[in-house]
Amino acid sequence: MDRTSHDLPDTVTLQPIGQVVSRRSELTDDHWGDVPAVIRLDTARYGEEALFGLEDFSHLEVVFHFHRVPEEKIETGARHPRGNTDWPLVGIFAQRGKNRPNRLGVSRCTLVKVDGTDIHVLGLDAVDGTPVLDIKPYLREFGPRGELRQPQWAVELMGEYY
Repeated sequence: MDRTSHDLPDTVTLQPIGQVVSRRSELTDDHWGDVPAVIRLDTARYGEEALFGLEDFSHLEVVFHFHRVPEEKIETGARHPRGNTDWPLVGIFAQRGKNRPNRLGVSRCTLVKVDGTDIHVLGLDAVDGTPVLDIKPYLREFGPRGELRQPQWAVELMGEYY
């Protein structure tokens, strides 16, 4: 089969824009709602102007790298979420676990304040030292349209997450 412009690239290279500073350093799954954190921009590459206008938003979407997941722990098939065999065997792309192929996390959190190149947030489920790849203001228009649906195991899993 010939390669076309629609083929996937062999690699994608990303550079962190900053990192998470948090009191939370353990890779535990629940109780993130009241955890304060700071996203500290890489000031060698970004100044305060990169954040102009961000404080006008109440919530952010943060893309980050699960840097503490070893490559040998990456899952490419199916598993029981959190290893709980009471929940069904589901593919890695049908769950939000950290052991994903590219180890990317996406979180929505509350923006508390911007202080220079520090972004203070609440409810960001990333541990201290996590590399941040991107920050976007959350706009309700990007939220889902129509009725949401999710399996019962996901409701149970998220019961104490935030």
